[in-house]
Amino acid sequence: MHPLHHRRNSGQHQIPKQRPVIPANRAGTLDAQIRSADQLPQVRKADLHPGDWVVVKTVQSTYRIKVKQNGRYEVSGGWFDKKGLPPTELGITGCTWGGSAVKVDVVAACGLCLEFANRLITSPIQKIFLFRQQDLY
Repeated sequence: MHPLHHRRNSGQHQIPKQRPVIPANRAGTLDAQIRSADQLPQVRKADLHPGDWVVVKTVQSTYRIKVKQNGRYEVSGGWFDKKGLPPTELGITGCTWGGSAVKVDVVAACGLCLEFANRLITSPIQKIFLFRQQDLY
């Protein structure tokens, strides 16, 4: 199964800065988006372990994401801080170009928008920082 799905109705490691992304409306086809998505600087869900931290800088905010178990994450910053919420445990759907196609195998990909399981979609991601649990203690 390809990591890009179509949604129905409804120590520090900096990931290098990306090359410009072709907006979905100019990419031509979904196939072109899929091919270009794998070239984006990204953090894949499968590469993360409980206790790792991912810090995501978007156009408008910064999110701090602590990896938990069973596909769960503790998230703070950005929208969550603006709403006065404490760190919130939830899932991450993946990253989107802003439409209904979601790259579900990643926590963050530069140029795409992060989508949380509560349906919150961030502004486009500019930078990603990865902190491995074993490097923090």
